[in-house]
Amino acid sequence: MTVATQDGIGTLGIDFGTSNSAIAWASPQGKAQLIPLESEALAMPTAVFYNAEDNSTHFGREAITHYLEGTEGRLMRSLKSLLGSPLLMETTLINNQLVSFSDIITTYLATLRERATRHLGKAPTRVVMGRPVHFVDDDAARDAQAEASLRQAAEAVGFKDITFQFEPIAAALDYEQRLTHETTVLVADIGGGTSDFTVVRLGPERMHQANRANDVLATTGVHIGGTDFDQKLSLGQLMPLLGYGHIGPQNREVPNRVFFDLSTWHLINWQYQPKAMAQAKALQVNYSEARLHDRLMRVLTERHGHHMAHDVEQAKIRCSHTDHDTHINLSYVEAGLTASLSTTDLHTHLAQLLATTVACARECVQRAGLKHGKPDAIYLTGGSSALRTFQQALQAEFEAVPLVEGDLFGGVASGLVYSRH
Repeated sequence: MTVATQDGIGTLGIDFGTSNSAIAWASPQGKAQLIPLESEALAMPTAVFYNAEDNSTHFGREAITHYLEGTEGRLMRSLKSLLGSPLLMETTLINNQLVSFSDIITTYLATLRERATRHLGKAPTRVVMGRPVHFVDDDAARDAQAEASLRQAAEAVGFKDITFQFEPIAAALDYEQRLTHETTVLVADIGGGTSDFTVVRLGPERMHQANRANDVLATTGVHIGGTDFDQKLSLGQLMPLLGYGHIGPQNREVPNRVFFDLSTWHLINWQYQPKAMAQAKALQVNYSEARLHDRLMRVLTERHGHHMAHDVEQAKIRCSHTDHDTHINLSYVEAGLTASLSTTDLHTHLAQLLATTVACARECVQRAGLKHGKPDAIYLTGGSSALRTFQQALQAEFEAVPLVEGDLFGGVASGLVYSRH
């Protein structure tokens, strides 16, 4: 492996994720090492907060904390979801200035490079960027545009030598460092915005080969991830409290677009625009219960959308990890208001998404044409792969195949370094 370049640093691997991002670099010994991004934390939420009170910009956990503590400003999350979308070049008003979403992504990548520079002592110029198997499902032109946009952002922050690697392949190369014998693995990389699968042959005898193309037996991907799970849970458990599914005086449901957008991280801010606010206010005639509409307007006028989305995400994690019912405190919307989330709710609301995701995994294994029809192991990476409901669905599909949980937030970044020779 080549570990030295003109900048004297070597290859940087950046996993720019929908929910979290991580960076690794190759040490002089060729070993991938993760770079601390927030104090000692090796992964940082992909979040930017524009502070309107002092015109400052914050990133990661600090960005989310400022928002949740009520600091006046704008929180931007799920930025990766905008790649390949017409929204990428749209502008939004931030602290009295129009800023494009493309520029916001560039701002986030710039701080990643700055933090890597601080850690390494020199500014890196060579990078391997992770990318999903599909940025956009079933649209090759938009998918290519998404990668081109990410390349443009990387160039804008100072990288000179930029290559891309599929995220599940990168995860496989990281897993390979710990293997003692050859094995055929299904890598399941379940992130915030996409689910990607790769069947690959790995082993100590293969890891030093210059060309690994023949070891990758199949790849598939689908544009479903943790933020989609959160949206379904929000629509199922929180949005009915604001009127989603409510039958109005004309015996019709309240028009539901506002609820879908309020449940989608990268669309929430659009609901605070004057036009969207006026449309929501006009929905009052569609309600039989005025209190439900009052809650909706309070969420919009006081900008609680991201707070609710964050609370749903945390409730999902609690419910999955503990396997017990949990409650969501919504007193910031209305005194005494709560929502519940049970393991049954997880199964009910996520069943279709999980079925589609597992079908994508099944297709990957079928394309690989494995002799016994199953991989030797399934390697899990990406934060959403920890969801117990997903693991149960995957285990039901691939009976008796062991699940191996990797570095959920750092494995892809480390593997990106190993993918560059």
